[in-house]
Amino acid sequence: MFRRGEAGVEVALISVRDGKIWTLPKGLVNGKEKIAKTALREVREETGIHARIIGEVGESQYWYNNRSENQKCRKKVKFYLMEYVMGNVEDHDHEVKEAAWFPLETALGELTYKGDRAIFEKARLMIAKRIAKQEEASG
Repeated sequence: MFRRGEAGVEVALISVRDGKIWTLPKGLVNGKEKIAKTALREVREETGIHARIIGEVGESQYWYNNRSENQKCRKKVKFYLMEYVMGNVEDHDHEVKEAAWFPLETALGELTYKGDRAIFEKARLMIAKRIAKQEEASG
């Protein structure tokens, strides 16, 4: 998720596991919920931000330990590029330690996971193209 501000382009990231991990917002589909609707809901819950989907960035797959069931699970995540509409990162839910805005140029270095960094690189290119089109159209 990104926004354009006075200081330039910023992206919202979340911190979990007592602030030890910085990652992209993601979550689970509720019932028959559409994936895009899930993505918007999870971003709103985890960052406090309402956003609109600009396009699909890609997918990531990884394994995690489900401690409550004592088993390894495979998770497949679809990522969307989203643009800020309204909200405040202070309004994130209890699952997140912190949500914060980072300059586009430095956000990659904050991300803990390799898969997140790969998705972020794709999103960064999409953001650059979008901004270039907007600037071309306005000027």
